[in-house]
Amino acid sequence: MKPSVVKGTRDFGPEQMSKRLFIFDTIRQTFRRFGFQPLETPSMENLSTLTGKYGDEGDQLLFKILNSGDFAAGLTETDLAQGSKKMTSRLAEKGLRYDLTVPFARYVVMNRHALPMPFKRYQMQPVWRADRPQKGRYREFYQCDADVVGTDSLLCEAEIVLMVHEVFHNLGVADFTLKINNRKILAGIAEAIGRAGEESTLAVAIDKLDKIGQEKVIDELRERGFSDDNITALQPLFTINGKPTDVLATLRTWLTESALAQQGIAELEETLQLVDGLGLADALIEIDVTLARGLSYYTGAIFEVKANGVSIGSVSGGGRYDNLTGTFGMPGLSGVGISFGVDRIYDVMEELNLFPASAAQGTQVLLACLDTDGRSIALPLLSRLRAANVPAELYPDVAKVKKQLDYANQKQIKYVVLIGSDEVQSGQLSVKNMTTGEQQKLTAEAIVDFLSVECS
Repeated sequence: MKPSVVKGTRDFGPEQMSKRLFIFDTIRQTFRRFGFQPLETPSMENLSTLTGKYGDEGDQLLFKILNSGDFAAGLTETDLAQGSKKMTSRLAEKGLRYDLTVPFARYVVMNRHALPMPFKRYQMQPVWRADRPQKGRYREFYQCDADVVGTDSLLCEAEIVLMVHEVFHNLGVADFTLKINNRKILAGIAEAIGRAGEESTLAVAIDKLDKIGQEKVIDELRERGFSDDNITALQPLFTINGKPTDVLATLRTWLTESALAQQGIAELEETLQLVDGLGLADALIEIDVTLARGLSYYTGAIFEVKANGVSIGSVSGGGRYDNLTGTFGMPGLSGVGISFGVDRIYDVMEELNLFPASAAQGTQVLLACLDTDGRSIALPLLSRLRAANVPAELYPDVAKVKKQLDYANQKQIKYVVLIGSDEVQSGQLSVKNMTTGEQQKLTAEAIVDFLSVECS
């Protein structure tokens, strides 16, 4: 049988992994600079932990894990007649995590007495969604999350804005837009159009605006019971744009009757003031009133980052959640976080050719022995190069020069040190630059000095 990978998943070879690690390391360094601590949680969670946190559509994308043993034992004809949804709890008690935020909330509740509050953590692990695979959308993908829980301070939102800018600046992704909105504003819009309390329904529909367009969003709202009067009153939503200060002023006038919306507007205003106070120059921020993010647990600020000039969706997103821990018996603990999608960031950087040459660098020096005598010099030289932090390897077999040079070219190794009987006798080893073809004779000591500078 011909081997294959599951649709929506991918293998990553050495070159791809080197580039991915460049992304991971860049994000990790930023998280640590902002005071976040590392955390990992299991791939599996109890379904009771996962369900009800992502809305109906999110729940449908959960990968369920069949119970061990005879998972269908005890099922009756009546059970089968109820359909798969009703049977799920009988067949599967566990599922693969859908995101990192809900497992984090579960962890916080279980360890609340041992954690300093506010608690800042970062987490970099794969998540799984039973989605239809397409460009930029996978069934298995990595998220890199940073969250703060235990404080309502909008300084946390401001620092997320700074982290987003720092991460993408350090990755070389200069052309991006950080979109911000607030779920309180969406709640105010629902009030303003006569659908108070239905902001979640409104959010699910308008969250698809970029994907399906205004007309289909309106069609979906009609299907969900919104009247023509509701939709007419909603029209300003689709036309508000401009500088953040202009957008806030327009919203303040449009939603003047909604105290909740005014609170959301004030929160956005304060966040932007804090960003300014932190000294972020040339902020790439846009207030997008249509930004909803479908996850039902968001209650305040919401963020989404789009890389411009590519056909890939959002590469980062997050928001404020006021009571996610409440579902686990610890109400009133507010949190805010951001998630970076490594797989989409990778695709953006590949499409725009943004990876630095160093990102894919592995071995930089190959020691090539032309006969067994060369080992007496190659072995101690190999150890000295590695001690000098130069990535080096010794070709394991005594082979023809061409074979060893071909190996170096295939692995894109820049320098080859040729060691034969003449080199052993003279103490002068041949160092070949595989990029330029230049070759020079140096002692082993001089080689270490030369390559520790060239390969730093």
